[in-house]
Amino acid sequence: MDLQLAGKTAIVTGSTAGIGLAIAERLAGEGVAVTITGRSQDKLDAAARQIQAKASGAGSVRAILADVATAPGAETLIAAVPDADILVNNLGIYEAKPFTDITDADWHHLFEVNVVSGARLARHYFPRMLAQNWGRIIFIASESGLIVPEEMIHYGATKTAQLAIARGLATQTVGTGVTVNSVMPGPTRSEGIVGFVKSVLPEAQSDEEAEKLFFEKMRPLSLIRRFIEADEIGAMVAFLASPLGAVTNGAAIRAEGGIVPTIA
Repeated sequence: MDLQLAGKTAIVTGSTAGIGLAIAERLAGEGVAVTITGRSQDKLDAAARQIQAKASGAGSVRAILADVATAPGAETLIAAVPDADILVNNLGIYEAKPFTDITDADWHHLFEVNVVSGARLARHYFPRMLAQNWGRIIFIASESGLIVPEEMIHYGATKTAQLAIARGLATQTVGTGVTVNSVMPGPTRSEGIVGFVKSVLPEAQSDEEAEKLFFEKMRPLSLIRRFIEADEIGAMVAFLASPLGAVTNGAAIRAEGGIVPTIA
């Protein structure tokens, strides 16, 4: 399917690995000129090579060394790329920690990275999208924004906040060609997910057992009972970013394998 994205420009934050990298790959493959961000030049260079190879000349990739979780990092990105058709706020962190152990610093850090970073970039790019009467902003949230996990309440709170920001911005797009949506992935296979699962399920003897126990004990409502693959989320985001996704606006799209009950 041609997503009609050729010639568009996109920024994907937190895009040197995992979901962000998969989104960048998918968009570049559709002919988009993609800007990726990260804090490590080596990782950025490796990601850019991978994206360019998979794009096979369809789109292009530009790597910007910037920590967009900070105001100076956001300024660096904005100075390098002042306009974009598509902004994917993917940057995010998580950790497992008992609620009573979550310090003020922990709360501030997770909100700065997961929430403020995306709001800061949207503050710049959203008005410019409205002025050109076309644009897409997509927040990569989580099912944890609806079903807050007891082992990382602060993370769940940041994901709920992302849903609120996206919906609030969407209400300001009435009658325009701009859409703002959230995508809520469930547990997605990445470099860190197995280590995270083993940290909360130390009895697991292998990666496979860790995955099995995680869905049995900690995400029993999952209907697919497996980690989501990053490129499955990439495909969803690419569609929402495209002209074909124009009628989806102000939505929180569930891509979590059935963890969230229909009534949620």
